[in-house]
Amino acid sequence: MTYLDMVLNEALRKYTLTIFLHRGCDGTYNFEDTELTIDKNVSVLIPVVGLHYDSEYYPDPEKFDPERFSPEKKNNILPYTYLPFGDSPRSCIGQRFALLVSKLALVYCLKDFAFDVSETTKVPLELDHGIPFIMNKGNLPLNVTRL
Repeated sequence: MTYLDMVLNEALRKYTLTIFLHRGCDGTYNFEDTELTIDKNVSVLIPVVGLHYDSEYYPDPEKFDPERFSPEKKNNILPYTYLPFGDSPRSCIGQRFALLVSKLALVYCLKDFAFDVSETTKVPLELDHGIPFIMNKGNLPLNVTRL
């Protein structure tokens, strides 16, 4: 179950559900040591994909590496650089439920079936950048075998 959690977290890093988070500033905020000020009622977009693919936070970000989320390495992830469900008081209220249901669905599928890429599967995935969510372009053909 630990490895399943690692794989799911890495999948959410690499293929996060949203490209950005939208927040509103409820008061004027000055960043220390800079001249940057965000005024009250200004909209702020947080580039989730930009953070998840930043090599400063995730070495070799294009590589699918579940070990990034191993119990030994998980604590090295800087706060607010992994945001598949947002963070702080405005984070997704369904996060724990979504993770639980996803793990159950994967376990039930993997206990009875083996999945493999087919001759026509595009590797790496070809993503559709014309929509505000991460989605594969076209179909995702797979070979599925009952165990």
